[in-house]
Amino acid sequence: MLHGPKDTQRRARMLRHTMTLPEVLLWQALRARPAHLRFRRQHPAGIYVLDFFCPRHRFAIEVDGEIHGRGDQPKRDAVRDAWLVGEGIKVVRIPAADVLRDLEAVVLHIIAQARGELPLRRTLGPPPPLSGED
Repeated sequence: MLHGPKDTQRRARMLRHTMTLPEVLLWQALRARPAHLRFRRQHPAGIYVLDFFCPRHRFAIEVDGEIHGRGDQPKRDAVRDAWLVGEGIKVVRIPAADVLRDLEAVVLHIIAQARGELPLRRTLGPPPPLSGED
């Protein structure tokens, strides 16, 4: 049930119109189809809505604001990620601050993750530096 129930589809449609600034910036970059990767934004998957989803690689990107580190949100995110992995979807979480700080590095990181060139990171933290930087 990758597309989710009707209420999840309605929520996804609504979320497409209320994206955060980091989500909008990343969507603009991903719409250019870097490395020929095609993404969908606010894509329903079961009871969840994925920020970005690449069907070809079964790859989801979640842009996490600071709320994702508070309260029970880390546990909820872990449950969600486990369900997605069980459905055969790779999940990468990108801090919203990283998108705002260095969008190009984030996009390069996403390309490498989608292609399986980097081990899947489960923890929040900055993306790797641009090639040639240390």
